[in-house]
Amino acid sequence: MESEEEVADPLAGPPGPNFVRSGLLFYGAMAVIAVLWRVGWYGESIFFASPSVAAVELHWVRDLGMGVALGIVIVLLSGALTRFTAWGENLARSMARALGPISTPDCILLACASGLAEEMFFRGALQPRVGFVAASLLFGIVHFIPRREFLPWTGFALIVGFVFGALYSATGNLLAPVAAHAVINGINLPLLVKRYRGREVG
Repeated sequence: MESEEEVADPLAGPPGPNFVRSGLLFYGAMAVIAVLWRVGWYGESIFFASPSVAAVELHWVRDLGMGVALGIVIVLLSGALTRFTAWGENLARSMARALGPISTPDCILLACASGLAEEMFFRGALQPRVGFVAASLLFGIVHFIPRREFLPWTGFALIVGFVFGALYSATGNLLAPVAAHAVINGINLPLLVKRYRGREVG
Protein backbone atom coordinates (compact mmCIF):
# COMPACT_ATOMS: atom_id res chain seq x y z
CA MET A 1 0.00 0.00 0.00
CA GLU A 2 1.38 3.43 -0.97
CA SER A 3 1.99 6.06 1.64
CA GLU A 4 0.26 9.46 1.50
CA GLU A 5 3.58 11.05 0.52
CA GLU A 6 3.92 8.76 -2.49
CA VAL A 7 0.36 9.43 -3.64
CA ALA A 8 0.81 13.20 -3.35
CA ASP A 9 4.18 13.20 -5.11
CA PRO A 10 3.76 14.62 -8.65
CA LEU A 11 6.83 12.72 -9.81
CA ALA A 12 5.62 9.40 -8.45
CA GLY A 13 3.34 8.42 -11.33
CA PRO A 14 3.66 8.30 -15.10
CA PRO A 15 3.36 11.57 -17.02
CA GLY A 16 0.13 12.62 -18.68
CA PRO A 17 -0.57 12.02 -22.37
CA ASN A 18 0.62 15.54 -23.25
CA PHE A 19 4.06 15.06 -21.71
CA VAL A 20 5.94 14.79 -25.02
CA ARG A 21 3.95 17.57 -26.67
CA SER A 22 4.56 19.88 -23.71
CA GLY A 23 8.25 19.09 -23.82
CA LEU A 24 8.49 19.87 -27.52
CA LEU A 25 6.58 23.14 -27.04
CA PHE A 26 8.90 24.09 -24.19
CA TYR A 27 12.05 23.37 -26.18
CA GLY A 28 10.61 25.10 -29.22
CA ALA A 29 9.97 28.23 -27.17
CA MET A 30 13.49 28.06 -25.76
CA ALA A 31 14.97 27.85 -29.26
CA VAL A 32 12.86 30.78 -30.47
CA ILE A 33 13.95 32.92 -27.50
CA ALA A 34 17.59 32.06 -28.21
CA VAL A 35 17.27 33.08 -31.86
CA LEU A 36 15.42 36.31 -31.05
CA TRP A 37 18.05 37.18 -28.46
CA ARG A 38 21.20 36.43 -30.45
CA VAL A 39 20.02 37.03 -34.01
CA GLY A 40 17.21 39.54 -33.54
CA TRP A 41 18.77 41.66 -30.80
CA TYR A 42 22.49 41.42 -31.56
CA GLY A 43 22.36 40.60 -35.26
CA GLU A 44 24.75 37.66 -34.89
CA SER A 45 24.56 34.03 -35.97
CA ILE A 46 23.13 31.70 -33.33
CA PHE A 47 25.39 28.90 -34.58
CA PHE A 48 28.81 30.53 -34.17
CA ALA A 49 30.51 31.88 -31.07
CA SER A 50 31.44 35.16 -32.77
CA PRO A 51 31.31 36.86 -36.18
CA SER A 52 35.04 36.29 -36.63
CA VAL A 53 34.63 32.54 -36.07
CA ALA A 54 31.71 32.49 -38.52
CA ALA A 55 34.07 33.68 -41.24
CA VAL A 56 36.34 30.65 -40.78
CA GLU A 57 35.67 27.36 -42.57
CA LEU A 58 33.56 24.95 -40.52
CA HIS A 59 35.13 21.55 -39.77
CA TRP A 60 31.97 19.44 -39.87
CA VAL A 61 33.54 16.00 -39.51
CA ARG A 62 35.94 17.01 -36.74
CA ASP A 63 33.37 18.89 -34.66
CA LEU A 64 30.61 16.32 -35.11
CA GLY A 65 33.04 13.51 -34.29
CA MET A 66 34.21 15.30 -31.15
CA GLY A 67 30.64 15.75 -29.95
CA VAL A 68 29.54 12.18 -30.64
CA ALA A 69 32.70 10.69 -29.09
CA LEU A 70 32.41 12.80 -25.96
CA GLY A 71 28.72 12.00 -25.66
CA ILE A 72 29.45 8.27 -25.77
CA VAL A 73 32.17 8.63 -23.12
CA ILE A 74 29.77 10.46 -20.81
CA VAL A 75 27.07 7.83 -21.40
CA LEU A 76 29.53 5.08 -20.46
CA LEU A 77 30.61 6.96 -17.32
CA SER A 78 27.02 7.61 -16.24
CA GLY A 79 26.19 3.96 -16.90
CA ALA A 80 29.07 2.85 -14.70
CA LEU A 81 27.96 5.18 -11.90
CA THR A 82 24.43 3.83 -12.16
CA ARG A 83 25.63 0.25 -11.99
CA PHE A 84 28.31 0.52 -9.31
CA THR A 85 27.03 3.20 -6.90
CA ALA A 86 23.93 3.21 -4.73
CA TRP A 87 23.22 6.90 -5.38
CA GLY A 88 23.57 6.35 -9.13
CA GLU A 89 21.09 3.49 -9.06
CA ASN A 90 18.71 5.51 -6.92
CA LEU A 91 18.94 8.45 -9.30
CA ALA A 92 18.28 6.25 -12.34
CA ARG A 93 15.27 4.70 -10.62
CA SER A 94 13.86 8.12 -9.71
CA MET A 95 14.49 9.53 -13.19
CA ALA A 96 12.84 6.53 -14.82
CA ARG A 97 9.79 6.87 -12.62
CA ALA A 98 9.53 10.61 -13.30
CA LEU A 99 9.94 10.11 -17.04
CA GLY A 100 7.31 7.41 -17.30
CA PRO A 101 6.50 4.89 -20.04
CA ILE A 102 7.00 6.96 -23.20
CA SER A 103 8.02 5.26 -26.43
CA THR A 104 11.59 5.00 -27.69
CA PRO A 105 10.85 7.25 -30.72
CA ASP A 106 9.43 9.87 -28.35
CA CYS A 107 12.54 9.57 -26.18
CA ILE A 108 14.76 10.19 -29.19
CA LEU A 109 12.58 13.08 -30.33
CA LEU A 110 12.82 14.72 -26.91
CA ALA A 111 16.56 14.03 -26.81
CA CYS A 112 17.12 15.81 -30.13
CA ALA A 113 14.83 18.70 -29.17
CA SER A 114 16.47 19.20 -25.78
CA GLY A 115 19.98 18.86 -27.16
CA LEU A 116 19.34 21.46 -29.86
CA ALA A 117 17.24 23.96 -27.89
CA GLU A 118 19.28 23.92 -24.67
CA GLU A 119 22.54 24.35 -26.56
CA MET A 120 21.06 27.15 -28.68
CA PHE A 121 20.02 28.95 -25.50
CA PHE A 122 22.86 28.29 -23.05
CA ARG A 123 25.77 28.16 -25.48
CA GLY A 124 24.56 29.94 -28.63
CA ALA A 125 22.76 32.86 -26.96
CA LEU A 126 23.88 33.00 -23.32
CA GLN A 127 27.58 32.09 -23.32
CA PRO A 128 28.72 34.85 -25.71
CA ARG A 129 26.96 37.42 -23.50
CA VAL A 130 27.66 36.28 -19.92
CA GLY A 131 30.74 34.11 -20.40
CA PHE A 132 31.69 30.44 -20.15
CA VAL A 133 31.53 30.08 -16.36
CA ALA A 134 28.23 31.89 -15.79
CA ALA A 135 26.46 30.08 -18.66
CA SER A 136 27.69 26.70 -17.38
CA LEU A 137 26.60 27.44 -13.81
CA LEU A 138 23.17 28.57 -14.98
CA PHE A 139 22.82 25.36 -16.98
CA GLY A 140 23.40 23.36 -13.80
CA ILE A 141 21.07 25.53 -11.74
CA VAL A 142 18.08 25.11 -14.07
CA HIS A 143 18.48 21.32 -13.71
CA PHE A 144 17.98 21.55 -9.95
CA ILE A 145 15.09 19.60 -8.41
CA PRO A 146 14.68 20.09 -4.63
CA ARG A 147 14.76 16.42 -3.77
CA ARG A 148 17.73 14.56 -2.36
CA GLU A 149 17.69 11.72 -4.88
CA PHE A 150 17.92 14.23 -7.75
CA LEU A 151 20.91 16.16 -6.41
CA PRO A 152 23.39 13.96 -8.35
CA TRP A 153 21.50 14.91 -11.53
CA THR A 154 22.11 18.59 -10.77
CA GLY A 155 25.78 17.85 -10.18
CA PHE A 156 25.94 15.88 -13.42
CA ALA A 157 24.28 18.74 -15.33
CA LEU A 158 26.73 21.21 -13.82
CA ILE A 159 29.72 19.15 -14.95
CA VAL A 160 28.43 18.48 -18.47
CA GLY A 161 27.43 22.14 -18.73
CA PHE A 162 31.10 23.05 -18.36
CA VAL A 163 32.02 20.31 -20.84
CA PHE A 164 29.52 21.57 -23.41
CA GLY A 165 30.71 25.12 -22.87
CA ALA A 166 34.31 24.05 -23.39
CA LEU A 167 33.33 22.30 -26.62
CA TYR A 168 31.62 25.46 -27.82
CA SER A 169 34.64 27.58 -26.95
CA ALA A 170 37.09 25.13 -28.53
CA THR A 171 35.22 24.67 -31.82
CA GLY A 172 33.55 28.06 -32.04
CA ASN A 173 30.19 26.60 -33.04
CA LEU A 174 27.22 24.61 -31.73
CA LEU A 175 27.78 21.41 -33.70
CA ALA A 176 29.90 19.56 -31.11
CA PRO A 177 27.88 20.48 -27.98
CA VAL A 178 24.56 19.77 -29.71
CA ALA A 179 25.84 16.38 -30.90
CA ALA A 180 27.18 15.48 -27.44
CA HIS A 181 23.99 16.59 -25.71
CA ALA A 182 21.73 14.72 -28.14
CA VAL A 183 23.82 11.54 -27.90
CA ILE A 184 23.72 11.55 -24.10
CA ASN A 185 19.97 12.08 -23.91
CA GLY A 186 19.25 9.91 -26.95
CA ILE A 187 20.91 6.90 -25.33
CA ASN A 188 20.10 7.48 -21.66
CA LEU A 189 16.40 8.34 -21.99
CA PRO A 190 15.40 5.07 -23.75
CA LEU A 191 17.49 3.12 -21.23
CA LEU A 192 15.64 4.79 -18.37
CA VAL A 193 12.27 4.04 -19.97
CA LYS A 194 13.30 0.41 -20.45
CA ARG A 195 14.20 0.24 -16.76
CA TYR A 196 10.81 1.74 -15.85
CA ARG A 197 8.90 -0.74 -17.99
CA GLY A 198 10.91 -3.57 -16.52
CA ARG A 199 9.75 -2.62 -13.05
CA GLU A 200 6.16 -2.26 -14.19
CA VAL A 201 6.15 -5.71 -15.76
CA GLY A 202 8.18 -7.38 -13.04
